[in-house]
Amino acid sequence: MKFIRIGAFLCALSVILGAFGAHGIKGHISTEMFEVYQTSNQYFFMHSIAVILYGLFCQTTKREVKIWPGFLFMLGIALFSGSLYLIVLTGVRAFGMITPLGGLSFILAWIGFGAHART
Repeated sequence: MKFIRIGAFLCALSVILGAFGAHGIKGHISTEMFEVYQTSNQYFFMHSIAVILYGLFCQTTKREVKIWPGFLFMLGIALFSGSLYLIVLTGVRAFGMITPLGGLSFILAWIGFGAHART
């Protein structure tokens, strides 16, 4: 799996979405919704870097690695950040039911990363 390449693309996308938030929608949405947008973008960027780090780990370790933590990071980005972006852009708060699944994906990804990185 090309986690480094995918993670770099996701980082670029998160910067684009951050700029869109700061210059495109700020002032057109409530302060509360802008904070939700910023949270979404922060987690998006942070976990995009995690995808890169996991890719580097996979390339440098001598032991067999599993790819599922990398996929869980990406799933978490889609579910957590994606649901928050949808709430802000559509006003449909029901998308918030998806957000915890993204958070769970992040938690499991970090646990998996740690388990595979054991010494």
